[in-house]
Amino acid sequence: MKASIAIQILPQVTDKDELVRIVDEVIDYIRSTGLRYEVGPFETAIEGDDMDQLMDIAKECQKVAVRAGAPEVCTYIKVDYEPEGEVLTIDQKITKHRH
Repeated sequence: MKASIAIQILPQVTDKDELVRIVDEVIDYIRSTGLRYEVGPFETAIEGDDMDQLMDIAKECQKVAVRAGAPEVCTYIKVDYEPEGEVLTIDQKITKHRH
């Protein structure tokens, strides 16, 4: 695996139920990509070999949130990219910490 991203989508809505609904729609979109992902309490990690694909997914996540009703979206993205090697997988990063 050449790249991974962590993305946090923050729909600018005041109702917590609405926030959860919109984020759930974004996670459904991420699931539909077929890539390996892991949902955490603050962000979702996605991994793959194509950096452009991951960045396109990050861009689309914002559009999904707006189509779901968010009037504005703040997004935080972390990127791990190693074009000539391998980045650590999600499992390598977290498996030992699960209980």
